[in-house]
Amino acid sequence: MKMTCYFCVANLIILGICGGVYALSGFDLIRFLSFGNELFYRSFFAICGVSALFTVYSLIAFKPFKGLK
Repeated sequence: MKMTCYFCVANLIILGICGGVYALSGFDLIRFLSFGNELFYRSFFAICGVSALFTVYSLIAFKPFKGLK
């Protein structure tokens, strides 16, 4: 479970970096890294969507910030 959380957060960080590059320069880094293959491009976004949902679920279910005040 912990490894899955690490994978999901790393996946979202990669998406954020690639999105920032696209926003600042207009260069689509994800499309470049997938060599223009539409299947890999859309699959990456689908995996990122599931990663985001799992990260929200883990924050709600496990309450990692419960002890912080």
